[in-house]
Amino acid sequence: MKALGFVEVSGVVAAVEALDSMLKTADVEFVTWENKLGGRLVTIVITGSISSVNEAVEIGSARANAITKTVAHAIIANPHEEVIKLIQISAKKLNLAKSGEAREF
Repeated sequence: MKALGFVEVSGVVAAVEALDSMLKTADVEFVTWENKLGGRLVTIVITGSISSVNEAVEIGSARANAITKTVAHAIIANPHEEVIKLIQISAKKLNLAKSGEAREF
C-alpha cells in the first residue's frame, strides 16, 4: 500500500456516488467502508499511488458534496503498519458480510 484515502460522508447514496466517481476517474482500488449510525455516516477507504489517491479523494469529496455534506477526508502516504492492520480488519469484516450474497449486475 502506497497511500490510503478516506472520504467520510453523510448517507449511503452519497458514499456510493463518491466511490463510483473515485474508481472511474483515478487509478485506485476500493479497500473497505465503514457504515455507522445505520448508514447515516459512511467512511470509504481506497488505496493507490499518492497522486491517484489525492485525485480520487478530491473528486469523491466533490461528488458527495453535490448530494450531501462531506464530513471529512484524509490521505495517508506510506501508512504505518498498525494503520494497515486496522484497515485490513475492516476489509475482512466487509468480505465476511458479503460472502455468499454477491450478485452479478
